[in-house]
Formats: sequence, C-alpha cells, structure tokens
Amino acid sequence: MRTLLIHARNFEYNALEKAIDAAEVLTSENSSGKFSNALVVFITVEKGDASALHTLVGNVADDIVKVFTSVKADSVVLYPYAHLSKNLADSEESLLLLSELEIELKNRGIKVYRAPFGWYKEFKLDCFGHPLSELSREFKAEEVKKAKSIEKRYIVLLPSGEVVEPERYLKDGEDQELKILISKEVFRKELPGGEPEVSEACNRFGFEWEPMSDAGHMRYGPHATVMVEAVSSYAWEVAKSLGIPLMRVRGTNMFNTKFKPIREHAELFGDRLYEVETDRGTHVLRYAACHQQFAMVKDWIISYRDMPFGVFEVADSYRYEQPGELQICFRLRKFSMPDLHIFTRDIQEALELSKLVQRKIHEEIWKLGRKYIALYNVTEDFYKERFNDLVKLVQGDGRPALVAILPSGVYYWVLNVEYIVIDTLGKPAEIATFQIDVGNAKRFGIKYVTESGEESYPIIIHTAIIGSIERYIYAVIDTAVSRKKRGQVPTIPTWLAPIQARIIPVSQKYLDYAKEVLNYLVSCGIRADLDDRDLSLAKKIREAGVEWIPYCIVVGEREYSTKTVNVRIREDGTQKVMKLEELVEVIKKDIGSYPQIPQATPLYLSKRPTLNYLPK
Repeated sequence: MRTLLIHARNFEYNALEKAIDAAEVLTSENSSGKFSNALVVFITVEKGDASALHTLVGNVADDIVKVFTSVKADSVVLYPYAHLSKNLADSEESLLLLSELEIELKNRGIKVYRAPFGWYKEFKLDCFGHPLSELSREFKAEEVKKAKSIEKRYIVLLPSGEVVEPERYLKDGEDQELKILISKEVFRKELPGGEPEVSEACNRFGFEWEPMSDAGHMRYGPHATVMVEAVSSYAWEVAKSLGIPLMRVRGTNMFNTKFKPIREHAELFGDRLYEVETDRGTHVLRYAACHQQFAMVKDWIISYRDMPFGVFEVADSYRYEQPGELQICFRLRKFSMPDLHIFTRDIQEALELSKLVQRKIHEEIWKLGRKYIALYNVTEDFYKERFNDLVKLVQGDGRPALVAILPSGVYYWVLNVEYIVIDTLGKPAEIATFQIDVGNAKRFGIKYVTESGEESYPIIIHTAIIGSIERYIYAVIDTAVSRKKRGQVPTIPTWLAPIQARIIPVSQKYLDYAKEVLNYLVSCGIRADLDDRDLSLAKKIREAGVEWIPYCIVVGEREYSTKTVNVRIREDGTQKVMKLEELVEVIKKDIGSYPQIPQATPLYLSKRPTLNYLPK
C-alpha cells in the first residue's frame, strides 16, 4: 500500500463519472466534499495487501494518526488514488482495505471521510507549506506478515501437579528426553547437527526433492507412493477408531484472502504463508484442512443432538518453511496432513474428548516402539482457570511435560499440544498434535442449535493423530535407523513395506515354480514380486535386502519337489521352510488389520526400470 499525505488548508472534490464497472455507489454524503484543515491521504492499494490486511491497516492507521496529531488537523480524508503504483490490487481488495482503514480510524476517534472508489473525480487542493505538509509512505505486505514475536514463559509440569522451573528440571530432573526438549525450546541450545541418516533411508524408498519445483517440494517414487497411500488409508482408520461419527471430505487447496475469516486465520501464520496471485486476487495455499472444512461445515444445519462429530480430510498443505530448515519427509513446504476436526458443544466436552484423542496419539506411537514427550502451549487464562484439567492431561501422558504459557487472545486456541520424539540425531521432532479451538467457529460462522433452541458456537478440536503423512513415515524410518545404530537389521512394518515378499529362484530352471508362488501370494492380497533376472542368487538376495523387503523367498530343487518355500524373515533374521499356505498365514498375521494397498511396480523385476533412488 502506498500513501501520499498532504496537510491541506482547503480541499474539495467532486465525482464525475465511473472509472470502472465495479465503482462504489454514490450517495449524497460521498459524491462530493469540501474540507478545511484536513489531512488528505491519497491511497493506492497494491496486489497482495489483503493477505496481511489487519496488520497492514493497523500500521497505516498508526502512521496517519501520528501525522494527524502532529499537524493538528481537524479531519482525515481518504482519497483512492491509482497513480502511486503500477501494481494495483483488484477492485474488491482495494475497496475492502479502504473500508477497513476508514473503520479503524473511526474506532480511534478520528473524524474521517472517504471519497468514493472507482470514479473519475476533480479536486482542488490548497497545501500548507510546513515540513510535515507533504509526506509519502510505502507499506509492504511481505514486511508486515512476518510472524509476531509472542512472549512466552515456561514451566515443567509433573504428573503430580507440581510446577518446576525449567532451569531446576535441567539440574534435578530424571527424564532425559524432556531435558533435550527444554534445552532446545526454552534455552535455544544448538543441538548436535549433521546430515540425518534417516534422510538417506527415506531416499532409498523414493522420497526425493523435486529439483524442478520450489524448494521443499518432494516427489514420490513407486515405493514411496505405496507408503503414502497406505498411511493415508490408515489415518482414516485411526480416526474412525475414536468411535465418534465421522465424515470424510475433500476440497480445494487455495482460498481468497478477500474473505475475512480466511484473512484473519491466515495472518496468524505470518511469513509461513504460501501465496498465489490469480485474476480474482491473492490466495493463500492452505496449511491444513481448516479452511475447507470450516467453509463447508458453516453451511450445514447442526443440532446439539449431532454433537460431537468429526470431519476428516487428507489435505495437501503448504507452509513456507525457511530453506535452511528443510529436511526430507520432515520439514517440507508441501505435505499431506490427515486433519481431523471434532466439533463439540462446549469446552468441557472438548476436554473429555481430548483425553480420548490423547490416548490414541500415544497408542499409535507405541505401536512403533516409541514414546512421546509433550509440549503444551496454553493461554494464560486457560492455565489459571483450567490448571486441574491441564494436570489430568499431563497424567495421561504418564511423564512430565514442558508447558509454554502465552498471552490470552493471541491465537484462536487455548490449548495446543505438540507430541515429540527425540530422533536419531538427538533432536526433538514433532509428529502428532491436537488443539482446542475457541475462536474459529465464530470467525467462520459455524453454529449449532442448543437444547434450548438458541444458537451457539461449537468448540473445535484440531488433531493429526499420527502426524502428517510424511512425518509419520519419518518416525517409522527413524525407528529403523535407530535399530541399525543398535546393531540390528533396519526394518519397517510389513503393512508399510512397498514390496512385502520377493520370490527369488535359484536359477532359471525354477522360474515356472517361482511364478506359481508369486501368483498365489498376489491372489491372497500380498504385495509380491519375482526377481526373474539372469543374475547370481547372492546379488538378488543382496538387492532384496537393500529394499528392506520383509520376506525373501528362495525356491530351488528342494522347494520345487516338496512344494514348499525357503523364507528369510528380515525382522528376526530367521530362515524357515514352510508350505505356501503357512507362509500366507504368517504374512497376513504380520500385516494384521492394517490397510493393504496395491503395489506400484511390475510383478517381474525384468520389467521394472532401474529405480534411481535404490543404492547400487
């Protein structure tokens, strides 16, 4: 936004004819005006200004009020003026910002007038000649969108309810993982660095940066595609296991900042916003499923009888992370978020359901053999009024938690919990989360009818129970890397393995029997392939190990004659001879109730191109 401020002895204007079809409607009050001792503010609204509307309007208003007070003017005249910039916003955005600025100044007790937008106007101006009578300003949206620095104070909360200062806990506390989190979060200590081995391990499954896109955007090879699809399906199953009514939806990934709820919600993310300019204005790429779900749910007719209920979507999400912070599968600019929003009647119901969500979050990480530590971000009023509820949540974690206390009213939530593992580099890595949201229902106009027939705004729980799709996979592979560091064979769960079983004939002589084994496994719903290449047995087995395939099945003369298979099980390093039916039973038991996704590569390795991401 650009402004030219002139302290005028006299100023008058008169609207003549429309300059654009979307010109503002003329009234007896705005069609002309005559003013004396006025601060006239000529304003050009530029593209992108609406994406930081509130901060930008506040900054412009601060500047106008400062000059207005200094020159002792009687009134302010806001005058739309398209000639201060070539980078013009569209008419809707321009009128929106001008109107918001007018309201802001009036709220500050300024007598303010606004000339009509979209009209050719004649004006006469008699300018005072003092040093402050002519001033020009430029306000850039990208400069004011930077995330605000929010003052926090930290405590450590024990399950007993005792509050401990972080410094004391570092000295006397027993939870070593929590100490790592405190060191980084509270004292900003630089933790050991280095290239994480988990990144190389992610690469071997086809998780790679896409060099022809923006930084922080990945591509997913066939193996990675299976893993992403499997985790996406599993995230839905996990959400359903909460036992509350759920609806799965889908939507767009960009939203226009000219809409107030979108703009207000977006501004909280500051310089992490990803923006796109179109012929309809500035759009933000969504950073979770919030925008779409809330825009949808506001149109539903909701009764207290319907609550609680959840809305779920695996949403393409975008966050403009800093280049130096980007890490494969963990810190990305584009990722997939299995977002669940649970709509509840009030804060008490939200707290009770949060305990259910919390249990499920811990249950899922336990399945990977890991444990979470928690960072609770709470508002000052929640901390004071709901301290006992906070203690109960920490008791649900079963270990002390770090608590950050923030000023009330800064965000839309009163409670935001980050669940963190300490990865193989010894650094905190946030995976899962939940929040209690008290602001967005009102912001988006989501209402429900209470038992007494009145309208009320629901309290919303936001949660990604298993974390983003990519971060869940990061946790899985980080767990495998930690096995390797302990001298064990790195493995991933069979349900998540892109290829669950590989059949390897000892020689081409046993290829037909190998095909029979392959067809049987595939018919049973197992992701299997056959290494039919004319290579040595040792090389084939070695390459199966490179792909971390859980079941390596070798067939030769003995297996052919007895109709059995020789199975090497990666998890425990054992080797067994068994019937095909027995093998299927073992693999099916290993997969359990997890979703089975079709494989993404040919059944025969001779038909598969050389995948660039597999180590040679």
